[in-house]
Amino acid sequence: MFNALVVTKDDEGKTHAAVQSLTLDDLPAGNVTVAVEFSTVNYKDGLCIGPGGGLVRNYPHVPGIDFAGTVEASDDDRYKPGDKVVLTGWRVGEAHWGGYGQKARVNADWLVPLPEGITTRQAMAVGTAGFTAMLAVMALEAHGIKDGPVLVTGAAGGVGSVATAILSNLGHEVAAVTGRPETADYLKDLGATQIVAREDINETTKRPLEAEAWGGCVDAVGGDMLARVLGQMKYGASVSAVGLAGGAALPATVIPFLLRGVNLLGIDSVMQPYENRVAAWKRIASDLPMEKLEAMVQPATLSDLPQLGRDILKGNVKGRVVVDLNA
Repeated sequence: MFNALVVTKDDEGKTHAAVQSLTLDDLPAGNVTVAVEFSTVNYKDGLCIGPGGGLVRNYPHVPGIDFAGTVEASDDDRYKPGDKVVLTGWRVGEAHWGGYGQKARVNADWLVPLPEGITTRQAMAVGTAGFTAMLAVMALEAHGIKDGPVLVTGAAGGVGSVATAILSNLGHEVAAVTGRPETADYLKDLGATQIVAREDINETTKRPLEAEAWGGCVDAVGGDMLARVLGQMKYGASVSAVGLAGGAALPATVIPFLLRGVNLLGIDSVMQPYENRVAAWKRIASDLPMEKLEAMVQPATLSDLPQLGRDILKGNVKGRVVVDLNA
């Protein structure tokens, strides 16, 4: 027997989340069974836990879009019992049961060996958000980060927090955008050299181009924010776009791309090739300062998750929430 947060849907279409005891026979199909040690809380998890069910494909369902733990049983030669592994993406926690249970059974192709020098707890302090942030930074590097500050929007969130810490650790000036003034000290502790109020970026303008300000950008918001930022980029600079919290529409013109050579790089963390995932996790282990990572962490347990799911949808969660499955 093991415990898991299980989401069910009643006859009226309402969803309910509660901790239940399950057996290994309850787990979905897969060729690797993992004793889950830690998971996280992401925006998608809030949607899955919430009253509307959000992204869940079938019920009953165990949310949790990422996890880290120890292989317990494997039918795949790449993994043996005792191996430490991490999983992000592949619709785990949406179409397939995820990390909010003390056991998980998944396809071996979805896993990545945990690099040396990082623990399972630290891996989930990074989580899908941090993994996405590293992919975004690597994409900026591949296209060349220009001189001047690198802008990070949604900086107090999971992706933004880790992106700020990574970029600062790599020696870049970081301008962190936030709509919550109370997070300024937190962002400075992560390495931000400049705090930018969200309303200053979102100020209404009819101009497709503004003064060149940013040598690169990790945008975790999208929508109007992304459209405005495109017109502020330096010539030939790039924007790694990773979030849709501000909406999927892009009310922009082609002028930043034609006249300033701006690159818009879309980052999808869900179905990255194995080689990309391994490379990103190795960079995380080497380039993310773990002492800054610890400053982001809020501990949680399975019983905390229903409330945390509501809180993250309201924008009331700062940094990274790490769920200890055995607490």
